[in-house]
Amino acid sequence: MQLDEIMSAIFLIAVLVLILPAFLSTNNRIKQFFKNLSIWAIIVSVIIVVIYFI
Repeated sequence: MQLDEIMSAIFLIAVLVLILPAFLSTNNRIKQFFKNLSIWAIIVSVIIVVIYFI
């Protein structure tokens, strides 16, 4: 892995750690949790694809 890929992964994990507590506390219903989780998965996937092509 190159240094750029490692740094990108670290930044994504850091953002996840920062938003995870608030994300879990606001998503107390299972249906809402999976809806929001899928939105975040799409966002992270788009970021990874953009980083891959740049």
